[in-house]
Amino acid sequence: MMNILIRDVPADIHSELQKRAERDGRSLQQYLINELRRLTERPTMDEVLNRIEARVDGELGFDEAVAYIAEGRAER
Repeated sequence: MMNILIRDVPADIHSELQKRAERDGRSLQQYLINELRRLTERPTMDEVLNRIEARVDGELGFDEAVAYIAEGRAER
């Protein structure tokens, strides 16, 4: 396992994260690992747009783009 150190976290953010972890019945470390996992499992907007562009050669209307994004989310 690797370590990550985050310095200078504002007190209000730390407090809110701690509360969320407690409500979830986890330690702050367990809670943050779970949240980081969720972040890495979800594609970034750039990744989504690049996939869309690759599928339709960059020619896409707004409604089609929304449909492709919804499709990508449903695949998760």
